[in-house]
Amino acid sequence: MVTNAPDFTLRQLAYFAAAARHGTISGAAAELHVSPSALSDAITELERALGTSLCIRRRAHGLTVTTAGADVLSRAQELLVSADDLATSLRGEAGELVGPITIGCYPTLAPVVLPPLLADFGAAHPRVQLELVEATQDVLASGMARGEIDLAFVYDSFLPGHEKRARLFADRAHVLLAANDPLAAREVLRLEDLVDRDLILLDAPPSTTHTLSLFSARGLSPRIRHRTASFEAVRTLVARGLGYGILVQRTANDRSYEGYQLVTREISPAVPAVGIDAVWPDAGPPPARVRALIEFAHSVNWPEEGRL
Repeated sequence: MVTNAPDFTLRQLAYFAAAARHGTISGAAAELHVSPSALSDAITELERALGTSLCIRRRAHGLTVTTAGADVLSRAQELLVSADDLATSLRGEAGELVGPITIGCYPTLAPVVLPPLLADFGAAHPRVQLELVEATQDVLASGMARGEIDLAFVYDSFLPGHEKRARLFADRAHVLLAANDPLAAREVLRLEDLVDRDLILLDAPPSTTHTLSLFSARGLSPRIRHRTASFEAVRTLVARGLGYGILVQRTANDRSYEGYQLVTREISPAVPAVGIDAVWPDAGPPPARVRALIEFAHSVNWPEEGRL
């Protein structure tokens, strides 16, 4: 059935979506490499075509989306994703996935999650360009909100209540010790055994909060000797005998960068499991290539030590 063409364009919708994402006309114009006046005029034409105000523009206070604008924005994002799928599908063979995917990943998960995605998914879909952003979860959240990250691999505390997610695997925090530490002779350790010793804290959201919450749940307060945002720095300092670590991510390598041996011990009583999730923006359905990557990640046989 043939219908009349709408009085607005995809470009106008894209300009409006960018302005809403940035919160300013100038920020959206810079991203799209157009003049602020051209972008503002496009939004005005879109409002005229739809017969409603989509946003309130104040020079000193940026741009605020109206209630009607929020509804239009949600629908516009769906249309823009569909248009992107159409364009990329026509650039490739039938059924071939084409185009970029920006993947966000929490740094300690990157060595586990990224290799099968880059190697196996990349080999299966050579015309998909996989771009990486490694950052703490607060930075990844901002990137997704701005539309700069298509899919992120994070711990389940990322955006509580966020519906667009798929569980990949889960694990529990464990204690990391130098091999010659007196406590290494024990098979399991209580947090009470550790609280008066020096902790090397992985200080990167959400690991900081998670580790400290394990102690606070038992009415304890750990003695922190050093803080570092580096997973490998924690392992190196612990291996040197400077303290113990509490980590979730496990490695097959039982030695530090310097070659000192490490051991892991389980915590008793068992602490709550931490899920590792794939998450993607709430705004509309993801493009076909991102959906394919989500399905692939869910099908991977992740390390057995990560399955609870």
